[in-house]
Amino acid sequence: MALLTAGAQLQSPDQFLGYTIGTHYTPHYRIVQYFQHVAQQAPSQVKLEQYGTTNEGRPLFLATIASAENLGNIEQIRLNNLRLANATKDRMAPLENGPLIIWLSYNVHGNETSSSEAAMLTLFELANPANQRSQGWLKNTVVLIDPCLNPDGRDRYVNWYTTMLGTEVNPQPYAREHREPWPGGRSNHYYFDLNRDWAWQSQVESRARVKKYNQWLPQVHVDFHEQGFNEPYYFAPAAEPYHDVITKWQRDFQVIIGKNHAKYFDQNGWLYFTKQRFDLFYPSYGDTYPTYNGSIGMTYEQGGIRAGLGVINEDGDTVTLRERALHHFTTGISTVEISSQNAARLMKEFRTYFNNTVNNPVGEFKSWLVKSDGTDRIARLKELLDRNEVQWSYAKAANLTGLNYFTGKQESVKSEPGDIVINLNQTKGNFIKVLFERTSRLSDSATYDITAWSVPFAYGLKTIGIANYTPAGPGPAISAAASVIPDNAYAYAIKWDGLNSGKLLAILLQKGIRVRYAEQPFTSGTENFEKGTLLVTKTSNATKPIQQVLNDAARQTGTTVYTVPSGFVDKGFDFGSDRVRIINAPKIALLTGDNISSLGVGELWQFFDQQLGYPVTLISANDFFQNAMSQFNVLILADGSYDFFNRKDANEELKNWVRRGGKIIAIENPVAQMSKADWGIRLKDDDDKREEGKKADYSNLKKYENRERDDLVNSMPGSIFKVELDHSHPLGFGYPDYYYTLKQDANIYEFFKEGGWNVGIIKKDNYISGFTGSVLKEKLKDGLLIGVQDLGKGQVIYLAENPIFRSFWENGKLLICNAVFLVGQ
Repeated sequence: MALLTAGAQLQSPDQFLGYTIGTHYTPHYRIVQYFQHVAQQAPSQVKLEQYGTTNEGRPLFLATIASAENLGNIEQIRLNNLRLANATKDRMAPLENGPLIIWLSYNVHGNETSSSEAAMLTLFELANPANQRSQGWLKNTVVLIDPCLNPDGRDRYVNWYTTMLGTEVNPQPYAREHREPWPGGRSNHYYFDLNRDWAWQSQVESRARVKKYNQWLPQVHVDFHEQGFNEPYYFAPAAEPYHDVITKWQRDFQVIIGKNHAKYFDQNGWLYFTKQRFDLFYPSYGDTYPTYNGSIGMTYEQGGIRAGLGVINEDGDTVTLRERALHHFTTGISTVEISSQNAARLMKEFRTYFNNTVNNPVGEFKSWLVKSDGTDRIARLKELLDRNEVQWSYAKAANLTGLNYFTGKQESVKSEPGDIVINLNQTKGNFIKVLFERTSRLSDSATYDITAWSVPFAYGLKTIGIANYTPAGPGPAISAAASVIPDNAYAYAIKWDGLNSGKLLAILLQKGIRVRYAEQPFTSGTENFEKGTLLVTKTSNATKPIQQVLNDAARQTGTTVYTVPSGFVDKGFDFGSDRVRIINAPKIALLTGDNISSLGVGELWQFFDQQLGYPVTLISANDFFQNAMSQFNVLILADGSYDFFNRKDANEELKNWVRRGGKIIAIENPVAQMSKADWGIRLKDDDDKREEGKKADYSNLKKYENRERDDLVNSMPGSIFKVELDHSHPLGFGYPDYYYTLKQDANIYEFFKEGGWNVGIIKKDNYISGFTGSVLKEKLKDGLLIGVQDLGKGQVIYLAENPIFRSFWENGKLLICNAVFLVGQ
């Protein structure tokens, strides 16, 4: 595909930038300027709108490219498309012969840089009035281009790379320009992988983009990526497993489009592969989220991560940015071409998809009843549903029968005020089915990502799957606006039952308010308070404006503050008892640097900074040991590898810091490291010793060609397990006697016999959902996953699994609050 010459006013990217695309990196602001230039010079065919802003203040843009006639009628085209999906409230009949919508998304991973360069080439090819082919395609298509989904990550990489260059590019893979430092440019400002965030929308970029996406619901969506520079190019069709809600047409068109790409790659002699590695299962990718929302969703992968302007791959070929950009340009234009040629069929199948979704949904359940537990968990679930435009309603009081997700049994249950119901017969029906499925159904066990994510377990909310539709009822009575908290109470109590409780505590501590918590339940008058209840008394706060601070904090967090008339309680321990403990404001350090997961650090950083609202200091291990140990009393170790556990002097120094009153919260791999560094926790090893003289086991003989599949018996890509929880320990406050965890490795630990507390354990038969290799499933029983070890005046908290994984595992966020604020006080 040759790039055409620009007209008199509309400049090509090369003309506008002053260099050939791929010979220099283009910073994000220049990409924006080029898109603005095209929109200004071709206003009858290109519309540019800002749909959001990144954490670092960079704009997020979407370009709409259409024929002059279609762009002049673009709002009606958009509404007609939503009518095809049964996604509007009006009753106007949609037109199936309207223009097809194609959405092209570039550079969601910041250091996969060639795609944003290709986006400029693609924009010009489509908007150039001299290009008769593209003008023909635009008669029956509207193309939406998001040139960079992750500007903060892209500029982090591009700015660093530019400072590494000399007068010539060094293509040797060991040159420093190909050795991107921590945390890398892949993720956004908070080190989140935005390609795993489409459904959950924990990040500002994702929320803004998906909101705009759902205003269009395109028929075709492409997410452009890069893979390792030793790989060639990957395009559709995708690998198995395909989720079983994906239709035959969605599968078939992946083949049609792949063959069209292959035609151009064959002409140029470019290497490529299909049907391997990149599956369509996990629901929060840039290919699966669109697919579960009626689109032909696809990922295209160009070999080239960290290749810079050029690098020599293992075949001895030099992979250049120019070539990578041209490859992405080719598949982008090929996508528009073949979609235009199949526009009528795509529109027809799109309409059929949503008619079937709304009128004839298939599956085990037609509705779900989600029980409100009186905490903020149900509010957070409703926020997730609203962000994805999933329709829900409050349940009508009734006796219902269905499958209890937590027990796995058919049960009768009564719906009560505050419970919500989600019916399947709606535009988002297939998407809902995927998010709420209790058991993952895999057509192939070799997956690219986690295999379980069931929302009821992620939120810790009792859910009933019902075989019939469930009628909606009126919402719960809206209580009057919270009155001003009186100033004549003996004490103020806040129930410790969710993230909002943690947010309120964070505000109080930062305002200098002294807060206590009750170790045991108590009753005051007619109100019962569970373990962990926060107490603010006039004692210790005599000169502080506790009434004003509590009023403001309650409004900010939506938390109820109860007044308690006396420290003499009707049941439980009085407020002067040693069972009521003062909470000292923690000073928290979060280690960063080489060999530490930037994603793990980012999840915690964003949690404290954006969700909890409590200060955390990101610091290198070297600075912590040399200068700052005495400044902190809580140290968080995210997933990763920490070399100080392998150094006897540093390991002992850290132990002494804990003995003096410090607290370590170790998450995932550092728990395994500490088990080898004599910290008191022990990795459980269930390997059977072979008996001498035992007959040869020929079942262990494997074929080389089956090597990847044979390894699946030891695979754990991400499955849900039930944890038996000791909720009498402060680490378990606010929970029932169970917790569901997303487990991603084979590690379990021996029970503490002394000097520690077995807060969370798994027993046999506690597997819930997701692929777990047969060997591992047998091993994962009777072990510790969540524990607390007392060491001198301090504690070590072991969280063998990540409780806030990708920030969508909502039910684990209170565990972090417990670990930081309550344990060891």
